[in-house]
Amino acid sequence: MKHLATHARNAMAWQAQSLLLAYPDDQLPDRLTLALKVAATQPRSVGHPLVRFVERVDRTPLTELAATYVATFDHRKRCCLYLTYYAHGDTRKRGLALLRLKQTYTAAGWHLADNELPDHLAVVLEFAATDPAAGARLLTEHRAGLELLRLALNDDSSPWAHILDSVSATLPALAGDDREAVMRLAAQGPPEEQVGLDPYASPVFLPDPVVGGPR
Repeated sequence: MKHLATHARNAMAWQAQSLLLAYPDDQLPDRLTLALKVAATQPRSVGHPLVRFVERVDRTPLTELAATYVATFDHRKRCCLYLTYYAHGDTRKRGLALLRLKQTYTAAGWHLADNELPDHLAVVLEFAATDPAAGARLLTEHRAGLELLRLALNDDSSPWAHILDSVSATLPALAGDDREAVMRLAAQGPPEEQVGLDPYASPVFLPDPVVGGPR
């Protein structure tokens, strides 16, 4: 029963985190209200970062926030929201990783919109909210990339760093191999081979921002 309760609680957190990582639009006030309601149901390590995010963005003009979102996530590789990029860069292996993600979603009866890539963090979190067990496995598989993104956003004092702090708090602590992977990624960056991204059209990384972001 405790295991089921944890899944249900994490599912609520992942849904809120997913919505808050979408492109800021006119729906943001509703998302912030939901985030506060969800935060109240979570352990402090998960809920408090959501509250801090709300406090920061609630006093920021929407146009300014949208511009900051684009500058942060669409033009800076170190703050990439596409999780397979951290492990594979723009290489053949990334194309295979994207395909496996899509197959995982399909097997669970979950389908992406045409404008969504399967490794966008907001998409992975939304899937995790609907299938917590499978979603937790996916997030844990990308633990090193998530940690590198969290550190980069915190280094920049980005409001979205609070969302990554909240995501991280729902996952197991970094193991030895994960810590080594984070250090390696930080030192070397992802692989740089620029070919072999089929079946997804190039460029897979840094698509034009979609108004409304992942749903």
